[in-house]
Amino acid sequence: MDVKIGIVHSPRELTIDSAQSATEIAQLISSALADDSVLSLVDSKERQYLIPASRISYVEIGSSDPRRVGFSS
Repeated sequence: MDVKIGIVHSPRELTIDSAQSATEIAQLISSALADDSVLSLVDSKERQYLIPASRISYVEIGSSDPRRVGFSS
């Protein structure tokens, strides 16, 4: 699952490829925002990301499409 997180006062977004489902990610984000705590996400390579909820400006949760290589007809 691809997750894009916009950070306040940052021109770039954080993109994470997670093995968790969209529902699990949405629950983690909702609870972090409600508690004003730290959002903790783990990507598919077992790297952990810690983001303060107060610095999150937006979150985009989408399916991870397989990347296509080559030409299509």
